[in-house]
Amino acid sequence: MKHALLRTLPGRAILIGAAVKLIVFALTLVTQPPGILRLLDTAASVVLVAGGAYFLASGMALAQRRLLWRVRRKLIISYIFIGFVPVILIVAFFLLGGLLLFSNFSSYLLQARLQTLTAQARAIASTTAVEIQRAGGRGVVSIAARRQVSAATEFPGASIAVVPMERPCESTDVPPAPAEAPRLTVTAGPWAHVEPPRQLPTWVNCSGFQGLLAYANLDEPIPTRAASELVVDGQPVGRDVDLVARAIVMPDNATPTYAVVVDLLVNDPIRDELRSETGVELATVRTMRDSAPILRARRPVAGHTASDSMTSLPGVSASFPEVVDWATGETRSGTVVARMQLSIAEMYARMAAAQGAIGQGLLIVLLAIGVLFLIIEAIALAAGLALARSITGSVHELFTGTEKVRLGDFGHKIAIRARDQLGELAASFNSMTASIEDLLRVEREKKRLEDELRIAHDIQMSLLPQGPLGFPGVSVTSVCVPAREVGGDYFDILPLDEHRVGVLIADVSGKGTSAALYMAEMKGLMLSLSRNHSSPRELLCTANQIIADHLNSRSFITMIYAIIDTRARTLTYARAGHTPLLCCPGPNSPTPGLRLLAPDGMVLGLNLGDHAIFDRLLVEQTMPIHEGDIFLLYTDGISEAMNAADDCFGEERLGAIVEEHAHLPSDQLRERILREIAAFVGDAPQHDDMTMILLRIDAAGAASPQPGVMAEMARP
Repeated sequence: MKHALLRTLPGRAILIGAAVKLIVFALTLVTQPPGILRLLDTAASVVLVAGGAYFLASGMALAQRRLLWRVRRKLIISYIFIGFVPVILIVAFFLLGGLLLFSNFSSYLLQARLQTLTAQARAIASTTAVEIQRAGGRGVVSIAARRQVSAATEFPGASIAVVPMERPCESTDVPPAPAEAPRLTVTAGPWAHVEPPRQLPTWVNCSGFQGLLAYANLDEPIPTRAASELVVDGQPVGRDVDLVARAIVMPDNATPTYAVVVDLLVNDPIRDELRSETGVELATVRTMRDSAPILRARRPVAGHTASDSMTSLPGVSASFPEVVDWATGETRSGTVVARMQLSIAEMYARMAAAQGAIGQGLLIVLLAIGVLFLIIEAIALAAGLALARSITGSVHELFTGTEKVRLGDFGHKIAIRARDQLGELAASFNSMTASIEDLLRVEREKKRLEDELRIAHDIQMSLLPQGPLGFPGVSVTSVCVPAREVGGDYFDILPLDEHRVGVLIADVSGKGTSAALYMAEMKGLMLSLSRNHSSPRELLCTANQIIADHLNSRSFITMIYAIIDTRARTLTYARAGHTPLLCCPGPNSPTPGLRLLAPDGMVLGLNLGDHAIFDRLLVEQTMPIHEGDIFLLYTDGISEAMNAADDCFGEERLGAIVEEHAHLPSDQLRERILREIAAFVGDAPQHDDMTMILLRIDAAGAASPQPGVMAEMARP
């Protein structure tokens, strides 16, 4: 921790931020700090939050690495998230869904009960108005009192008022005899909730009215609610109110002179009836905002206290009754909220009672399925933990075994405890460790062979011409690219005297070590024969006699040997079954045009029993040379280089490249040929050794301006 705080940038930022905040706090105790210090205090807070977030993220990552390093913990946590957490979520989902269903259903029951109450108020008002109309307007007080007493038996606190009015109404019925209207408002009942109406608002028409009104003691301030109080739409509820169902009915007359007003209170008896019928108890009704249409109560409104049997129930619901603004007649929704408590058991009992035995049977089946589900989940949990232990135990043993192998202990064996896939894996591990020693021995042997082949490669490269030749009158450049570490292509530049130089290129059939050995043997033979024979034909005939007696019967050698005489300005050559010699005349040549020189001759080394056949078929030719002439000697690995479609590069393409770029220096022309071959071959593997010698005839007596011979050996 000390290292993290002192040696990391977030740690130092936290220390600096804490120091700044301490200094600012100390200054605030003494005096009012200036604005710059408050700005620094804010910046320090931001730094502390950022540094804390960094260390929190780092700590969580570290804890995750250490906690989840073991496979057993990963499997257990995975099982918890895959098998246990979804079950909890499903159960919670259905519980919340059921609670939401009961909550919505309780809200519907409350709204339906309030609508029924307003309809009952209208029915009482209608019967009262009809009775007064039939009495001709006489005995209004007694009629109203009698109707109020009758209504109060079912609706305690019911109040009736007969309000005088004179308002024309349109009616298609034949108007009855006019009834005498009371001159003053007649009231019956306690009217303890609000003042009885003395006149009707103008918005009340002849069809009457029925709806809910809210009333409260407006002289008391809105109390401050605790944080745990009900919050709806992000707004805390306001003052407590009570509801009253009010209905207004006018007599069926063209010009009614009175209206009957009936108020039925939503009081404790109504609440008890609602609970006994539905299992829903209306606890409180409160305003949502100050603009709610509330009538002034005649006395303080006493809050309703829920019964003891309801206070411990888990269900709480809210409904939004539509109340009417008595002054304007506008129906307001969402201005008051009714808080209810649900007795889910009572609600379900009432619903199940309607279904009878079928509902009880379904409940029993549902409980049985739930118990079975819990049993299966417990068994799955135990099986999952046991399976995780089995898997992780085998994985731990495999980890221990790999650590032993990493340290070089190949004799460690893993105990096979089960005949399953993990047991087979342990057996495979034991078999693998048993064979590792053999693999290491094979690897050491392979490395030894590779080292020997690397040495053979270096030796073979040393047999080829090295360094500049600088032969007067001839520029020589060459390249040799074996298809393997060593190859069977051979070329050499043999100075014969101060005016003559021998050029040799050969291709031993096959590739690899055997061809390289024959190539090494040929090196010494050619050096010896070139000193004794001035004729290419004589040299090849003698070489065939020697090689045919020692060469494998399945092998042979192709070769071209040419002698350039810079004083006589001639090129004498013979071809023993090799690829043609390509000649590109210079600008001073009397015979322009690219030529392939291919005199007759058969391959060397064929043991036919009679060397005269080789001697008879071999033809030697001599041709004049001129300044600028280019001669290209190559093996079939150049002309027969193949691409992925098995198409050969070909001698025509090779000659066209030489003829097109004959103006380039010899080394650039060589690189141009190699690039064209590489572009043609693409990703196809090299199937044969590639060797070529490029000769350019210079002016008589002129020294070569560049290395006469540049041999290259490249590994594939």
